[in-house]
Amino acid sequence: MRHITVLQQEATHELNLSKGSVVVDCTLGSAGHAETILSIIGKEGTYIGLDADKTAIEANTHLHSEYKATIHLVHSNFRDIKQTLETLGINSVDAVLADLGWRMEQFDGSSGEKRGFSFQEDEPLHMTFGSPNDYPFTAHDIVNEWDEEDIANVVYAYGEEHFSRRIAKAIVEKRKEEEITSSVQLADIIYHAVPVPYRRKRTHPATKSFQALRIAVNDEFDALKELLASGMDVLKPGGRMGIISFHSLEDRIVKQTFREYARDQKGVLVFKKPMAPSAEEQNSNPRARSAKYRVIEKI
Repeated sequence: MRHITVLQQEATHELNLSKGSVVVDCTLGSAGHAETILSIIGKEGTYIGLDADKTAIEANTHLHSEYKATIHLVHSNFRDIKQTLETLGINSVDAVLADLGWRMEQFDGSSGEKRGFSFQEDEPLHMTFGSPNDYPFTAHDIVNEWDEEDIANVVYAYGEEHFSRRIAKAIVEKRKEEEITSSVQLADIIYHAVPVPYRRKRTHPATKSFQALRIAVNDEFDALKELLASGMDVLKPGGRMGIISFHSLEDRIVKQTFREYARDQKGVLVFKKPMAPSAEEQNSNPRARSAKYRVIEKI
């Protein structure tokens, strides 16, 4: 399935870009936002595309030949935005954009690496953005080694899963019999751990638990907080930072942080309520329905 970029035109429009702008795209992904940004900033502009997934960098080298701007594609987590810019010799930027969604290629394995994000196919339980060898622990480590209470806490805190304790108990009981090694195996354990009515919902009962494990493995919330702090630091006065989030926990972090910046007179909210995709976009791309876009302008 081809990835469709959410809020492709609206997100870049609200960044207030012009010819010659210097922009950090914190989530290069499938380059949907990148192409729109590059078409605006022109040959005088500078584009820095970051991605923690090296396959995204490798898949978008064509940007160098298709656009005349100064282009830097960097395999890096966006939490390290400040260090990345220092390495490139860039002191400040006009805009920072982060789309916190996932590329379809990461879920369907078409990026060339199967990491266990999806339970539609049997994949190894990594759930890492990059190489599992670069991470202190993976989803495999959590479900096979962590204490039952710790597993339950992760699933509840990061997945908002009300049956977290039942799920954690089932995982610990199963691993006594055999090692839990694949996404399908884990999804089946979760499926049979929850009440029958819960299994009949539109979304698979393992969805929230998989989200929670992914967030824990990649330390996503702390990484987002670091991005919001460093992103504000590297912005020029009048520069804008925009964040597209896809679930309530992410949006809550962005909303609270932006409100603090506004209260402390560090920035101005470009719009008080988050921007949502149009009805037309939501109909053509159901994945866009949960998207929320917030933008702040640095004073």
